[in-house]
Amino acid sequence: MPASKKQSYARYTLSAASLLGRMIELERKSRRMTAQDLAERLGVSRGTVQRLEAGDPKVELGLAFEACALMGVRLFDEDAAGLTARLDEAGKRLALLPKYARPLSTVVDDDF
Repeated sequence: MPASKKQSYARYTLSAASLLGRMIELERKSRRMTAQDLAERLGVSRGTVQRLEAGDPKVELGLAFEACALMGVRLFDEDAAGLTARLDEAGKRLALLPKYARPLSTVVDDDF
């Protein structure tokens, strides 16, 4: 069996995951909540919460968002109504674009 390919992440991605984890940890500790308490509320193990707070980019996105929702960490500048409005706007813009992305069929000769 071939060895699994190691995923590499951009520095920005790693920094963003680390910041998100620290924000969750900061809010959890300010509420005097243990990692085990948060894990139970999320339905995961304490180790997963520790990985999330350490900025592991392999933690599920939905789990990270749920932890933010439970801890009150705002991911976007808008409140719930503003977020809904932006979601609707994105849906309208996507409706105007083609359903599938296709590569360009013509070759552009830009060699001058």
